Amino acid sequence: MPLSELAVRTAKPREKAYKLTDGGGLHLLVQPGGGKLWRLKYRFGGKEKLLSFGPYPATSLADARRRREAAKSLLTAGTDPSEEKRKEKITAALSQRNTFGAIAAEYLDSKRSGGTAETTIGKLRWLLEDLARPLSERPIAQITPAEILELLKRVEKSGRRDTARRLRGTISSVFRMAVVTLRAETDPTFPLRGALLAPNVQHRAAILDEKKFGALLTAIDEYDGWPTITAALKFMALTCARPGEVRLARRDEIDFTKAVWRIPAERMKMRRPHDVPLSRQAVAVLKDIWPLSDHGELIFPSVRSNRKALSENAFNASLRRMGYSKEEMTAHGFRSSASTILNSRGFDPDVIEAVLAHQDENEVRRAYNRAKYWPERIKLMQDWADLLDEFRRQH
Repeated sequence: MPLSELAVRTAKPREKAYKLTDGGGLHLLVQPGGGKLWRLKYRFGGKEKLLSFGPYPATSLADARRRREAAKSLLTAGTDPSEEKRKEKITAALSQRNTFGAIAAEYLDSKRSGGTAETTIGKLRWLLEDLARPLSERPIAQITPAEILELLKRVEKSGRRDTARRLRGTISSVFRMAVVTLRAETDPTFPLRGALLAPNVQHRAAILDEKKFGALLTAIDEYDGWPTITAALKFMALTCARPGEVRLARRDEIDFTKAVWRIPAERMKMRRPHDVPLSRQAVAVLKDIWPLSDHGELIFPSVRSNRKALSENAFNASLRRMGYSKEEMTAHGFRSSASTILNSRGFDPDVIEAVLAHQDENEVRRAYNRAKYWPERIKLMQDWADLLDEFRRQH
């Protein structure tokens, strides 16, 4: 006779465990301690087996009956319900381990192993661990385009359109890794292409007038901030290097004999090594600051420790203290200043591009230009340094 909900609820424990049968192999095992467990007795492959459906009341009588019928359907199809349950547990466990956060960490490790610069790794970590935090504990195979779009729109509405687009691309990279490692079937960011607003392009501010640029150089010379920041700003102006390349410049990259700064590939934007000819003025800046970085590896160490680099904001913060707003000048603006002024004075554009380490789309031409323009680059860097001295005098 089938059980009733009342009979199940009021069943009392006895000295020994006993069963209350519902039919079709389903029964409730009432234990001496008071626990009640739903079980299904069935035969498969000529053997008697037991399948647990969980405790009562977490699993109701109705739930237990539904599971019994599902198990019978599997048996009819020739499948062992216990084996199917074991597979489901394994799948669930794998799903919980294969979270977005876990695969994002693998992605960051792979980028680091591939030689990606630490500054880039830091930006990727910020995107994945901070902005994409709501996805972190979610099994990656269960994440939908809708929840990613909600996350991206939240970033976009805060005014960071470009960041939202970069976040979509970075999340996509994590999903592509999951797909090729068979932990996800699709990349849910694909349908979101075109769903975000175009970014507001803002060019980095730069001083392009020679007289005003001379005033900036004088302000740097007179700046009373930490010596390594002043030296780094001068060196950046003289070498036309990117702020990150200067901040992380190491003593072992400098060859004073040949007057060359050899920047390794992992610190270059294009992931190719870049040699910078050093003018007499650039060498003088280095020699002046060199004793401050003794016993360390960095040429321009942080205020706090010679083992730590200057922060990403150190240069811009110094420019603000000199009275230059973000609309007037930025750390990245030194390269724009050099490019504009040198081009306006008639210097060879190809040599200027080589100095700025811009990528040539043609690989053969790129290698050819690198070798061809070395003498011209040496001369251009010295001419540029002499021009900076002239701008100072004119101010």
